[in-house]
Parts: sequence; structure tokens; C-alpha cells
Amino acid sequence: MGDVIKVLGQVNPTINILTVLYTVPSMVQTTVSSIVICNTSGNIDSFSVSVAVGGAADTLKQYIYYGQPLDANDTFVATIGMSLAAGDVVRVLSSAGNLSFNLFGVENS
Repeated sequence: MGDVIKVLGQVNPTINILTVLYTVPSMVQTTVSSIVICNTSGNIDSFSVSVAVGGAADTLKQYIYYGQPLDANDTFVATIGMSLAAGDVVRVLSSAGNLSFNLFGVENS
């Protein structure tokens, strides 16, 4: 099948609920090129992003961003180049529920 450039995931999580943004499919490797987080409200919010190897239960060692504030009507962009294996899971959290998360990259099978 080769490389597939795509939007890996999009989500607007519920307030303070750790939510799956993307799970790497079986027999696939993924390179995440960027994550974009948009605050869609007029109030400050904060976000967290974690990477669970093999879909492991949530622990603090998985976080690449934790409680990061995001100003009202602002956008955070990280060009990250993160490599993921089959079964790895990217999870996100919005403290006030006003954030949209978009993950972009390449799946290779």
C-alpha cells in the first residue's frame, strides 16, 4: 500500500476527559508531522497530549504536553516528527472543552 498522507485524527473532547485522537492501525507505522490545537472560545483553556505505547493505560510518563495554556481564540501548532508503531495511541485533554485537536501525518504499511 505504501505511504498515505492524511489527516490522522480530529476531535473536540468533552471537558477534562482524556480522549483518543488517533490509534495506529495494525501492521502500520505512522509519522506524525504536526498537531494543531485551536481554542474556539473567548476564554483561556489548557490542553494535554499523551502518547501511549501499545495503547498502555494512562501514566504521567506518556505526556508530551501537560496543562499547557492556550489563549482565547488562539491556535497552537507543533511540527513534531513523531514516529509511532502499530497500536500506539495519541490521547488529548481540554480542561474547559473549548479546544479542537487535529493530527496530520503519514501512514506506512
